[in-house]
Amino acid sequence: MPMPRKVCLLAILLTVTLTPVDMHAEPAAWYKWRSKLNTHVVCSQTWPGEGWEQMTTAYRDARCEKPKKN
Repeated sequence: MPMPRKVCLLAILLTVTLTPVDMHAEPAAWYKWRSKLNTHVVCSQTWPGEGWEQMTTAYRDARCEKPKKN
């Protein structure tokens, strides 16, 4: 049994409308975190825990070598 025309058009409209939402996402930034106890620095996307402070620059890679452009 063929799908009614209105239902088919509605399905196409919803698909076209909702698809671009996913296309604008970008990966989370990486940050350098400095230990408050010593001079140790790590690169992470998330807070390593208490005793760490985030340094200011955001990076695009897991080695914190490529600064993120705004």
